[in-house]
Amino acid sequence: MRRIKLLEVRSELGAGTRGASLGIDALKVACLNKGSDYFRRFNSVQVPDLNHVLFEKNHFPFARHIDSIYMVQKGIASNVEQTLRLGEFPLVLAGDHSNASATIAGIKAAYPQKTLGVIWVDAHADIHSPYTTPSGNMHGMPLALSLNDDNRECQRNQPAAETEFFWQRLRDLGEPGPKVAPEHLVYVVVRDTEAEENAIIERLGIKNYQLDEVKSKGTRQVAREIYERLRFCDLVYISFDVDSLDSRFSKGTGTPVEEGLNVEEAISLCRALLENDRVVCFEMVEINPTLDSENTMAQNAFDILEAATDAIQNRLRLAEVVSR
Repeated sequence: MRRIKLLEVRSELGAGTRGASLGIDALKVACLNKGSDYFRRFNSVQVPDLNHVLFEKNHFPFARHIDSIYMVQKGIASNVEQTLRLGEFPLVLAGDHSNASATIAGIKAAYPQKTLGVIWVDAHADIHSPYTTPSGNMHGMPLALSLNDDNRECQRNQPAAETEFFWQRLRDLGEPGPKVAPEHLVYVVVRDTEAEENAIIERLGIKNYQLDEVKSKGTRQVAREIYERLRFCDLVYISFDVDSLDSRFSKGTGTPVEEGLNVEEAISLCRALLENDRVVCFEMVEINPTLDSENTMAQNAFDILEAATDAIQNRLRLAEVVSR
């Protein structure tokens, strides 16, 4: 990989609270206020969204707007795949977290023979399906798609046939079947889950580094342990939801949760994780300035984004030097 490319995804179709589509622009305001040239330094592409359908009636109670989400996610997956095939590092700035399953699909489409590991830094497990969701909001479902596991053992809903049709199409994005094995998924500071999610996490044996473990061990030791768990993975994708931060620092997001990372810990964690040369994609999601005051969430997120980007660039420069 030679350079970073920004993929701007403004879709908020999967969220339960409106406003995440404005998160990228809030980051740009934070960038301007800081006097940074960040958004001039990198090529970027805007992936088309269909946020206008939010004004229309939803016909899918257990997977809201899944038909339009499918169309958006095809575009995301295609852009991620193309970016990787061109030898660039896709840094994805997205609205809601449902978009992450498309990012994962795009990585697998670019590297179908490679084993992918996923590091999910988030307050939420995002492992519901239309069969278990209490809300119908698809930002709670991306990992069920990537794992290809509907958790039918905990089924509470009866989705209509049309919902099941689009759900299957989403599962088949990139390549049919699971994109990630459960042992290759690691949670960090997940702490707000439902009973159905707890059941599948226990059944699949997914590791979650909770806040007290991160604090006691330190972010670098946690990163070392994560990569030991992912030692059989050829590639790694890191997904950073800003609600992984403690709610004191993350009011400008749809579902803030107490007892999360502080900004310094998030910066340190991202740096430690992104130093690994197997990381091929980083994504930041769920900034919602309509829920914030004085753009505080975006300012904190931009500080994390700058630090994460510096770590990526340092690694890419080192790789280039070594390859000469």
